Amino acid sequence: MHCSIVPPYLLRRIARVAPEGLQPAAEAARRALVRTAGLNRTRRAKVQLLSAAPVLPGAVELPGQADGPGPSTWPGQAPELAPERLVSDAQHAARLPGRRVRGEGDPAGGDPAVDEAYDGLGSTFALFARAYGRNSLDDAGEVLRATVHYGQDYDNAFWNGTRMVLGDGDGQIFRRFTGSLSVIGHELTHGVTQYTANLAYQGQSGALNESVSDVFAALVEQYSRGQTAAEASWLIGEGLFTGRVNGVALRSLKDPGTAYDDEVIGKDPQPGSMDGYVRTADDNGGVHVNSGIPNRAFALLALRLGGYAWERAGLIWYDALTGSEVGTQTDFAGFARATESAAVKRYGRESEEHAALAAAWAQVGIMD
Repeated sequence: MHCSIVPPYLLRRIARVAPEGLQPAAEAARRALVRTAGLNRTRRAKVQLLSAAPVLPGAVELPGQADGPGPSTWPGQAPELAPERLVSDAQHAARLPGRRVRGEGDPAGGDPAVDEAYDGLGSTFALFARAYGRNSLDDAGEVLRATVHYGQDYDNAFWNGTRMVLGDGDGQIFRRFTGSLSVIGHELTHGVTQYTANLAYQGQSGALNESVSDVFAALVEQYSRGQTAAEASWLIGEGLFTGRVNGVALRSLKDPGTAYDDEVIGKDPQPGSMDGYVRTADDNGGVHVNSGIPNRAFALLALRLGGYAWERAGLIWYDALTGSEVGTQTDFAGFARATESAAVKRYGRESEEHAALAAAWAQVGIMD
């Protein structure tokens, strides 16, 4: 499954409602919807074709020009963890991986998308390495791979199991996706989830998959900026929309349902508690819309604890994600219990952290 950051319901809205002056955006949204559907079909077919081979989960690449072997990886127990990055250019084609344009240690080349992707790979690595001691996505020094300039005015970014892929946007509704650090952090975190809990991309487990990516994307941005929980925007995809859109981001962890309200793209539909839980067959059972519920639980916890969110709140989430209690089919309640176990183990049952966690989950209607 290709985990995309822009939900299909938003793209369908643009394709259907965009007025005459925004027809290029409408066409771009239609192409993005078709492309995402095609990517998922191709990926499922390739997984079936290669099912007899000993491949890693999700390690299937679409055919295309090879970007060559990546640099050597760092051993998991290296005293100083450092990233190995590889950025490729699809040159506006819909083939992967594209042409290799920047490797680890190469100087900036002047292409903003390439350089933003390279820097974003480094920022995401830095959060996981320095805050949690994790050596890349697989915790074994995996090369961080990105492809930019994917497709023609492609209105999305996605994780395909081996790399992050980013479009340039249509220029009317969406700007280039490399311009938002939280987009990069979001897509790479899908890789971390793939190697840990491997949450199924359907229903509540899929919404948790999306939420975990949003949570650590926010932490990547906050860590990079040195922001406390109180100083942070808690927005995912801030800066993606052009000035034509009445909206600030794709999602808000702190206030789900408030990220945008626009006559073309519609109103942000995310609920902030189980009272508004959306039951739907669309979008793999509402993985993007219902992710707002656990998103808000994390933001509430981080804001109650204060200070830097990647420390106490982030450690609880990371411990739960990488622990034994969270697996492929874990639902919201199961994840909440896993975070409770993590908080008790790390801080104690009578701790401030445990009390704040219980209050946060109760406020979104998941735990009493």
